[in-house]
Amino acid sequence: MNVLDYFDARIVGLTATPGKATFAFFENNLVIEYPHEQAVADGINVPFDVFRVRTEVTEGGGKIEEGAPVQIQDRTTRAKRWEKMSEDFEYPPEMLDRQVTTPHQIKTILTVFKDRWQEIFPDRENLPKTIIFAKDDNHAEIITGIVREVFDEGNDFAQKITYRSGDKPQDLIKSFRNSFMPRIAVTVNMVATGTDIKPVEIVFFMRAVKSRAYFEQMKGRGVRVIDGDTLQSVSGADAKEKDRFVIIDAVGVCDMEKMESRPMERKREIGFNKLMEMVALGSTDADVLISLAGRLARLDRKLPEEEKTEIITATGGLNLADLAKSLVDATDERKQYQQAQHGLAEKGETREPTEDEITAVADKFIKEAVRPLRRPEVRNAVIAAKEKNEMLIDRITIDTVKEAQFDYKVQESAKKKTESFRAFIEKHKDEITALQIIYTKPRKSQITYEDIKQLAERINTAGMTEGNLWAAYAKLDKAKVRGVGKERLLTDLVALVRYALQQTDILYPFADQVNENFNHWLEEQAGKEFNDEQMRWLENIRDHIAANLRIVRDDFGLAPFEQDGGLGRVYELFGDELDGVLNDLNERLVA
Repeated sequence: MNVLDYFDARIVGLTATPGKATFAFFENNLVIEYPHEQAVADGINVPFDVFRVRTEVTEGGGKIEEGAPVQIQDRTTRAKRWEKMSEDFEYPPEMLDRQVTTPHQIKTILTVFKDRWQEIFPDRENLPKTIIFAKDDNHAEIITGIVREVFDEGNDFAQKITYRSGDKPQDLIKSFRNSFMPRIAVTVNMVATGTDIKPVEIVFFMRAVKSRAYFEQMKGRGVRVIDGDTLQSVSGADAKEKDRFVIIDAVGVCDMEKMESRPMERKREIGFNKLMEMVALGSTDADVLISLAGRLARLDRKLPEEEKTEIITATGGLNLADLAKSLVDATDERKQYQQAQHGLAEKGETREPTEDEITAVADKFIKEAVRPLRRPEVRNAVIAAKEKNEMLIDRITIDTVKEAQFDYKVQESAKKKTESFRAFIEKHKDEITALQIIYTKPRKSQITYEDIKQLAERINTAGMTEGNLWAAYAKLDKAKVRGVGKERLLTDLVALVRYALQQTDILYPFADQVNENFNHWLEEQAGKEFNDEQMRWLENIRDHIAANLRIVRDDFGLAPFEQDGGLGRVYELFGDELDGVLNDLNERLVA
């Protein structure tokens, strides 16, 4: 009754997969939608990936030549007999497992599955719980037999669960849900809808599905969230968490127009840190935001409470689930349209919003959603938490011995590298702009980032890198070298060249030098007091110069300046003195 009171309606329909008949009955009066992406962001569902398997027969059908022996099976009695083909017979893919069954095609697909599943779940020793959807009971029977043959793990490993499974289908479902065996359930309709089996992590389609609603229900067998202890109890100690499920698509079902929800992982080729950087630099691409939302939601399930607390502190009250949800909401076209429509209604206008008006709302939504992630302390906290809870296992890279010799040989090698670097500087000091400026130190010329890029390219061509040179100087005199083992910035080349030319006695990262110069500059600002906001802007300007060698007005349109008001705000803070401050910092910090 409370539900009816809440909606103020005589009839309320609640369904996860409304069809055309449902929309027609309710006259398209859709009160609320709750898409898969939103459920993932809320921690109610897990996201999914799609692993596609294609074979020649699946794509192109097959041909049986005249005179070839074939087996014929009666659908009802399952009785089989052998016959010779009276003429050539070609069959298209649509006839597979309807009128024609090709066991080798099924075996080929299942062999790929057996050989590749650990590529899909690289940290698992036991095959995750898998549902295979077959076309009919006969097809399910064949698949079950071939699964047992291919995996060779005994009959309990794979079970057919259909309405023809005798008087025990419910017992089989219970075992599949609560016990280690079976690992694979082959079904047609019985486990397709309305059956909650949370440990399922692989949904395997060996049948096409024309109904969007039915497909979403079948796919939904994998979305259920499960706690780690329960998952381990049925899938083994290595199954520490369910942070996604995988669709194995052997028939192209995911390519059909009916599929509405998409995998949240739409930028798999882009690393987590790079996605964070793209958002920080202003990317509003929906696929980037949705991919990042999916990864944040997955990470949220992995983190212990103390690390979640650290992130909440860094964001000022938001957790990873909040960040993921805001990204999903920001890219929801329906919500963008509704907000644009609401804005018009407030103005007393009854027309439909224009594309420009919807785009303006979308821009506002996205800007607000990504605002926390454009703050360096938030990104650093998230990345640190992720790296702390993951170990990358690189099984691809082949290592080779780079150095195995007595220490005096190491010293000799380092000395040769530094001597080669000094010789390189002497040889090219008149032709490479960066070397010209650093070598002669003219007061009216300032080195630029492009100059350093050119120098780096030339040094790399000569077989040297910033990291190798830094390590070589450390081997010769570690007491004079700072920042060993840290990730090098391109601007560290300035520090390397100055040290090689003996313009400095200590080799330390360029950013440290900039920071030291910055502190000296602050001390010299006698009579000037900067408030907290001005100091924060000055420190961001300092960091920008450390990474880019200089700052210009246009740079205030970039992160981290843009989210704090950009050029307009910095001008409000420093007024007519802004250009003088920038010129002073550009000159003094890089000196």
